Parts: sequence; structure tokens; C-alpha cells
Amino acid sequence: MERHYMKRTILILAGLAAIGGLGIYYTTQHAPQAAPAVAEPAADAVTTEAPKPKPAHMAQHEPRPESTASNQASSAPPPGSVEAIAFMANIDKLVSPHGSFAEKQAIWKQLTDSGRLADAAAELEKLMASDPSNAMYPAELGQAYLKLCATTTDIRAQAVWAMNADMDFDTALNLDPSNWEARFTKAVAMTYWPENLNKGPEVIDQFNTLIAQQEQQPPQPQYAAAYEWLGKQYQKTGQTASAQQVWQRGAALYPDNQRLQNLLAASASAQQ
Repeated sequence: MERHYMKRTILILAGLAAIGGLGIYYTTQHAPQAAPAVAEPAADAVTTEAPKPKPAHMAQHEPRPESTASNQASSAPPPGSVEAIAFMANIDKLVSPHGSFAEKQAIWKQLTDSGRLADAAAELEKLMASDPSNAMYPAELGQAYLKLCATTTDIRAQAVWAMNADMDFDTALNLDPSNWEARFTKAVAMTYWPENLNKGPEVIDQFNTLIAQQEQQPPQPQYAAAYEWLGKQYQKTGQTASAQQVWQRGAALYPDNQRLQNLLAASASAQQ
């Protein structure tokens, strides 16, 4: 019992740290710009063995903290109304495998601005319950929970949503290890976990896996961020040469990415 309580407490603290970090990152560095816009990160071609996921049947049946999204959902507009149709169209775009990262971020911003994040989470919960084999549902539900954390000061609600988000990303990756959005967001969140939990090696493995997967696909603007984050993680662990190599590789693949160019310039300046 005590062990379970400690694990729960650690997850809460780590989750809240991740929320704060991700919230700052998304709002200051990657604010979406309406439909087709520049998206998020990419990956470096360092091939490492992917972290072993839990079996799908285990991930889908792990006990989940009680969700409060349904309790906070607003009164839905009348079925068939313009608002209801537009809302469901946005949900369909979020869970579509063909939607771009930038388009999804624009939709999340719209849902946030209109106060309908809880409605979106509640709808995604229903979709996930109706089809637990679809990786897109937990991947987007995890996003909804993380964004909900930034809308309240209720510590309990934040803790519940943070833990649910972490489990949903794991579920999505067990169903589809190539789900870029789930792996990237989980990896970024882990960079904010307390250092005494020693998540650094796993973060590096996650980003290396992501980069290896990305480089098997056509380039996407958001892919550049994976190089940025992997390099920062190397730098954090004192592996400055590896950090510079990752940033150089990313900059070569995405020469228009100013953040990678700035990191390289700062790295070169520090060595002089």
C-alpha cells in the first residue's frame, strides 16, 4: 500500500512538472498558426533499440485514475446545430491518421480558446471505450488531458489528468509503436521528470527511436524538434559532442529551422 502511494506521488509530481514544461514549450515556441502551418519535431538517425513496451492487453487493462473530463464537460449544443457539427468535425480531424500535426495543434488551440477541452476529452474517452484497438484515440486523449492540466489550479484534477495522459501515451505506443505524436509528447514530458528518477537514458532512447522512425518517412516540418530535444538531453547529461552531432544532423535535414541553427551557434560559441 505504501509502495503504491509512493509510486502515485512520484507520478503526480513528475506529471505536473511535465505539464508546466510542455505548456510553456507549446505556448512560447510552437504556437499553431491556423490550419496548414509549421508543425513540431523530427528525429535523428541514431538507431537504438526501442524501449520495450508493455503488452497491449496489459496497457489497455491497467487500472486508471478516475477521469474528471466527463464531469467538467459543458452542456453540448443541440445535435445537428452548426456548433455540434463543427465540434464533431474537429474531433474527426484529431483522430484522423491523415491530419497534419499543425492542423491538429490549430484544432487544440481552437478547443482551448472556446472552452471545450473537457468536451473533447469526454468524446475521446467514448471513442476509446468503443474501439480500444485504435491507437489514435489514446494518443489524442493524452493530448487532451495534458492541455486540461493547464486550465485548472485543482491539484487533484491535474494529478489525475497527468497520470491518465502518461498511460494513454503508453497505450497508443503499444498499439502503434510508430505513432509519432504519442512518442514525441511522452519523451518531451519525461525531460521534465525529477532528475533523481533517472529518466535520462530512457528519454534518449525514446528520441533516438523517434528519429530512426522519422527518417524512414518523408520529411515533415515538426520532425526537426526531435533533434533539438535529443541534443538538449545529451547536453544535460554532459555529452556535448553527441549534442552537437545531433543538432548538425537536424540542421542539415531542416536548414530552415532557426532553433537548430541557434543551438549550433551557441554550442560553437561555448567551445571558443
